This record gives sequence, C-alpha cells and structure tokens, in this order.
Amino acid sequence: MKNVFFPDEEEVNENDLYYVCYMIERVSRQLKQPNLYTANAIGKRGLEEKLSVASVQHSENPESVVRQWIEQYELHSGAFDVTDVNRDLVDNVPTALQMGRVYRRLIVATMQPEENYADAILRVYNNPICHIIDDYNGSAYYEPSYYITRAYYQGNFN
Repeated sequence: MKNVFFPDEEEVNENDLYYVCYMIERVSRQLKQPNLYTANAIGKRGLEEKLSVASVQHSENPESVVRQWIEQYELHSGAFDVTDVNRDLVDNVPTALQMGRVYRRLIVATMQPEENYADAILRVYNNPICHIIDDYNGSAYYEPSYYITRAYYQGNFN
C-alpha cells in the first residue's frame, strides 16, 4: 500500500498494519466498544492515514495516541467490555498487542489482490467471525493463524 502522505517514499508495511490493529484494540477497550465500531468510525481514509504515519507514531505514548484518536474521530463510549470475562474460564485476558497480532495475521492471510490494508481492516473487523474471536471466554483468539483463517472463510469455528 502506498503512503498517502508520501506516495513516492516508503510503502506501508505489515508492521504498520500491526500497529494500527493494536491501536484499534486499545481504543476499543478504553471506550468499551467492539473493534468494528472503532474501525468503521475512523473509516477508510482515516485508516489509510493512520497506516501511513504508523512507522512514526509507534514511538509515541500509546495512551496519548488513544486520546488523539478518540478526539480526532469523536468516538464515544459504549458498554461492550471485551475484558469482562468469566474468571472461572479465563486466567489471562489477551493483551491488546496479542490481539493486534491476531488481527494482523488474519488480515494478511485474507487480503484480496485489489485491496489495500485499510480495505482489508474494514472487511475483517466487520466480519461476524470477529464476535467469536473477541469472546475471550472461548479460545478462538488463541488458535493457530491457519485455523482462524479457515474459520474466517467458513464463517465459524466448527
């Protein structure tokens, strides 16, 4: 994907995608919103911009970046707390970094030739399989990448 600010320079890469997926997770957790809310609210153009500055922005304090995104896109709090799990079933909730990796791998594995990373982010986060992946009372997020990819194409983890 071309950098929208500097198209003749550095390409957006998988590390930039990882950073944006991680930040979507952080913002969503703070707001108690599903990831699809954050991704959709930012939109394709906003995601292209965030991907284009990711290589620089990753050195900033993540809490500051979360506040910037919330203010810039006028994001609102909700009632979906992905970390509210049954402690009898779950010892450790996956971190935002871990989930950023899960989603980066799924996005890369399912990229279509005509898509850029922003398109793929929106496609993946809007897929119903993400409701299963983001239910930490189950183990879908913990499955190997190839299994999550297969589940994505099947529409379930059965």
